[in-house]
Amino acid sequence: MNATKEKPTMAIDMDYSPTRRPQADVGDLTGQVVSHFLDHVAARRTQLGDAISGEITTATRMCAEIGRGIVDGCDVSDKLDWLSTAAAGWAREGLPIDTIVRAFHEALRLSLDAVYAAGTTYDRDTLTNGLRAALAVSNLMSTTMISAYLDEYRLVVGEHHTAIRTVTSALLAGRATTTMARESGVHVAENYRVIGIAIPRSTHDRPPDDEALSARRRLHRIRAALAHHGDPALAMLSVDGGTVLIPGEDPDDAELDALIESLSTAARVDVVAAVIPARTGAIPDAVQRAHELLDIVVRLGYTARLYRFEDLALEYQLTRPGPGLAELGELLAPLDAHPELSETLRVHIANDLNRQRTARHLHLHTNTVVYRLRRIANLTGLDATHTTGLWRLKSAVVARAFHPSRTA
Repeated sequence: MNATKEKPTMAIDMDYSPTRRPQADVGDLTGQVVSHFLDHVAARRTQLGDAISGEITTATRMCAEIGRGIVDGCDVSDKLDWLSTAAAGWAREGLPIDTIVRAFHEALRLSLDAVYAAGTTYDRDTLTNGLRAALAVSNLMSTTMISAYLDEYRLVVGEHHTAIRTVTSALLAGRATTTMARESGVHVAENYRVIGIAIPRSTHDRPPDDEALSARRRLHRIRAALAHHGDPALAMLSVDGGTVLIPGEDPDDAELDALIESLSTAARVDVVAAVIPARTGAIPDAVQRAHELLDIVVRLGYTARLYRFEDLALEYQLTRPGPGLAELGELLAPLDAHPELSETLRVHIANDLNRQRTARHLHLHTNTVVYRLRRIANLTGLDATHTTGLWRLKSAVVARAFHPSRTA
């Protein structure tokens, strides 16, 4: 154990003497428990390998000896110290605590079977005292094991979390090395899908303190969803979003779309994301590109989902600096005096020219959307119902989002 803790009471002073038979030999009892447990429980945990049998055998023997010592009023300090140290070791080795606790409770059950003969009648006081003794033994050993296990587990998780953050930061900065990965125990892949993520704030009006708490909870749920993802995800996230690295080189993997959907479900808001594949050494450039794509999606109000570069190639090119960008934006200058028309055009393009969705988004009748599109065509000379006009209008909307009008 890495922390000093007050030792639990080592013996129980019982003011009763339950009628009991001589207890079975500890070795025989341990053999029965381990055989039963491996046959009925641990067989389903094949991933633990052969180590589980040795751990359970040792722990069961010690628990049986501690239980006998407590009932007999003996000092079991050394054995409880061993149990506490062992539980910390199980946490560090990744052995599930429920496996050990089940073995302990099975040992307790078989001990009671050994103490009280089947088919024998006992008076109420004897049974009551026996139950109290069993509960006292169970409470002392369970709390000793679980407390030590959880203390060490928190340390292990904290160390692992720190190692992951260190390696993730190094990857994002282009400074990750094989030495760093080996020392931290965090595997570094040759290729990653670099995903930029934007987490929108809640649409509900809340006081600032409530919104801050809600944002932290959203982030916690998103991290939990990432932890359950099939591939090990490295993430650097804040309440507004950030970057996630998923091992692999296929940006079209459908599991990535499912991942973003699961993050939206967990966050209870529509998460927006953009993915760029990259070799490990090129991650910093991929991060910048992914977040440039993400910025385009957010500024233009596109539907929340995962975007690939090909989805936004036109928009990306239109946002690059140059004299043409400003000129494109000026195509919408006639709408500057009509903000409701500018908003209708932006929303209509973001909704893939679907008039019904545009109407629902703006809380308008579909006929009103049609009327506004006609007014836009009259003012700009560009008709959104024709291919050429639509192409120029969409380009102008993108340009205007990244280059404010000269008169604004």
